[in-house]
Amino acid sequence: MLMTLARNWWAIVLRGVCAVLFGVAAFAWPGLTLAVLVIMYGAYALVDGVLAVIAAIAARQPGRFPWGVLLAGLAAIGVGALTFAMPGLTALALLYLIAAWAIFRGVFEVIAAVQLRREIDHEWLLAASGVLSILLGLFLIVSPGAGALALLWAIGGMAIVVGVIMIGLGFRLRGLRDRAAPRLWGNR
Repeated sequence: MLMTLARNWWAIVLRGVCAVLFGVAAFAWPGLTLAVLVIMYGAYALVDGVLAVIAAIAARQPGRFPWGVLLAGLAAIGVGALTFAMPGLTALALLYLIAAWAIFRGVFEVIAAVQLRREIDHEWLLAASGVLSILLGLFLIVSPGAGALALLWAIGGMAIVVGVIMIGLGFRLRGLRDRAAPRLWGNR
């Protein structure tokens, strides 16, 4: 597997460059980035829904019908259509979903820290993580516009970091390929 990666080092570098470009675009055009993410989500939901409906119809058997798959597919089609009809509402709904997840996660981390205080040392780190998660969720609810921008910047920053790492990995793999090539392919 390592040699396969080394032979295709350029694909890893290309992925890294794309990630860096996406990250830079997220900082330069946050509104456009949010719109693209919402449209991609809508397209995914539509395609997923259509494929689920096709799978349900194709999988039917005499006396049995996969209603759950069909209904899930129809719901996904509806969500996809709604996403394209009201992209702003979709972005806001996704933001609130992330906020709710952060709050619930934070609450459970604080609860776990309290329950584990006699079992582990430094349980306060888990509690601090939970409190920060709760604060993030509350910030997203109170200031959805600033919260969306902050999330886009976090996604953009992460994309840049991951991209730079992938570019470095790709070039290291290229060096490995160049060093290993005489040993592996020189006897042919």
